[in-house]
Amino acid sequence: MNTKNANALLLQNEDKRTKCMVYTRVMGYHRPVESFNIGKKGEHKQRVFFSKVSSGKADL
Repeated sequence: MNTKNANALLLQNEDKRTKCMVYTRVMGYHRPVESFNIGKKGEHKQRVFFSKVSSGKADL
């Protein structure tokens, strides 16, 4: 799906969309990203997420 089709689909279904609250774990508790200051929001957007790759050995 190209960008033009995706945008048209979003506009077509705009009335069905709802706001999604994104939470992140900060110092052992969860906080909504929406409440972050501008600097912390920038840091959150730059985060890199890693996925665990199995080495074939049993995890300890």
